[in-house]
Formats: sequence, structure tokens, C-alpha cells
Amino acid sequence: MEKPISTGIKRSLVDDKARGKLFDDLEANGFCVVENVLTAAEVSGIRKKLLDAAIESNRRGVPTHIPSLDPNDANVRVFNLLDLDPVFLELMERPEAIEFVKTLVGDDFIVSNFTANIARPGAQSMHAHSDLGIVFPGPWLKPWSMNVLWCLDDVHHDNGATRYLPNSHKITSAKDVPHDMLDNMLSFNAKAGSIIIMDGRLWHTSGENVTENEERAIVFGYYSAAFLRPQVNWNVLLAETTQRNLSPLTRRWLGLNGTANMLSADFIEGPDQ
Repeated sequence: MEKPISTGIKRSLVDDKARGKLFDDLEANGFCVVENVLTAAEVSGIRKKLLDAAIESNRRGVPTHIPSLDPNDANVRVFNLLDLDPVFLELMERPEAIEFVKTLVGDDFIVSNFTANIARPGAQSMHAHSDLGIVFPGPWLKPWSMNVLWCLDDVHHDNGATRYLPNSHKITSAKDVPHDMLDNMLSFNAKAGSIIIMDGRLWHTSGENVTENEERAIVFGYYSAAFLRPQVNWNVLLAETTQRNLSPLTRRWLGLNGTANMLSADFIEGPDQ
């Protein structure tokens, strides 16, 4: 197993002890839970808009059940959220999330995807994966991507919480992924209104919802270093009216400007000729 070059945590940006503990957890475990980011009213409002977005997605012909991802339609997936309701653009830009993105990935980042998953009773697990492994073949030497999970319900083992393999954010190559990883996975636990910050290298899967009447809704903001091609093409997906109302900063974060991938490289000067 190759040794990671860097944990990616920029300690100079962390000047509060409580926040420092969160970054300690993120570095050691590949994730951390930030409580009480959303108020109860915000959770309720966003959750309602997510359910409306799922209906609108199906109306637009974008199905919320993807057989190649999920064994049954109890796992509802909603794509292109940024075009379905402005509240999701607001979530994408929330400073509580961007703080972690800049500290882990760096200032030169893009929004690679922004989706949601509602695990209804009977929902089953998808294939285990790492999010960085989907967009970059490796070696995974730095946290070049990360997820922000917005919990719109209490998240726990029985209602389909994301399951993760401890310490797997230290894996640098697919050949080092253990064959028995599913047997050793643990479940996230977080209250509604929390966000879970997850290193893109952490191997995980969706859990099974074994409850009788409990749903588990999470919005996923996936951010990556700007040199990585995003999972979706926002130029194509976002309606003209949506793009027209974006701020210059948001356009840059979505890769909608004419230039990109100009700042991430660590330039090394060669010897004098």
C-alpha cells in the first residue's frame, strides 16, 4: 500500500478548538459529524422541497429509481437538484459546508454533483465504493474530493444510514481494498439537521432500511479538486434561467466559465538552462 502524501487538512485554517476537534475526527476517521447546522424549520422546509423535487424529476423524465444502482425502487434518488429548487443552490453554498471543502480539498474546487437519496422501508444497499475512486483511478494520495451529507431525518443503522469501512480513507489503491469490507462496515449516526463531512477516499455503501415506517432522506453535495472532471456537465443540465441567476462565484464553483483547471498545479521550476 502506497503511503498517502498528505492528509490534506490545512491546520492554519482551523483556529477554534471545537472546530479543531471536528477536523481531528475527519483526519483520523475520514469523516466527522457537525450537529445543529440546520434548524428544525429548515429541515422541514427542505425535506418538503426534496419530495416535490422527486415528483418533478419523474415528470421531466429523469427517473428516481436507477436499477444499476439500487436493487429496488424503495431507494429514491433525485438528480440535478440545483435546477429543481433554489433551496439546493443555497445548501450548496452554505458556509458551514464550504469551510470544510476549502480546508480539505482546497480553494480551487468545483461542485462535481448535487443529489439526494431517500431510503424508504425495504431499501437495500448499493455497491460499495469510494467517491474519489469513481472519478479518479488512483493512486489516491490526497483528499481530492469530499461529500457533505445534509441529514433531513435522524440517520441510524436501522433506517439505512450510510455504512463505511473504518480507516479506508487511507487506502491508496483498489488492490488494497479488503475482500471482506462489507462485514466490517459501520453505520453513521447523526440527528436531523446535522451534516456529515466525508473524505472522498472513504469506502462506503448505502445501508438497508429495515424499519416498518421510517424514511431516511439525505442531500449529497459532492465537491472535488478543480483538475478532476465533474460527475455531471452543469452547462447541459442547468436551464438557461437557472444559469442566468447565478453569481460569478457560483458559476466558477460549477465550472461554467470559459477557463478552468488553471490553479491546482504545484508548479516546479526546472534547473536553469
